[in-house]
Amino acid sequence: MNAPSGPTAMNHEDVLRVRLEVLKRQHRDLDIAIEALHAAVNPDQLTLKRLKKQKLMLKDQIARIEDELIPDILA
Repeated sequence: MNAPSGPTAMNHEDVLRVRLEVLKRQHRDLDIAIEALHAAVNPDQLTLKRLKKQKLMLKDQIARIEDELIPDILA
């Protein structure tokens, strides 16, 4: 029996793909939280604003990583 020699190193693209999945999951989670807050009887507007701002920042990070992973065809 051969035991694994240890974790394999991830290249830059692999790291970006993992980071992208984490960011997308966080984005979906924020979307769910925002919807739930909207459904509340008396939603906290400041919290809503903060969550929406955070969601927008995640969207920007997702777009940057996707741009790096998917080279521009016209470039």
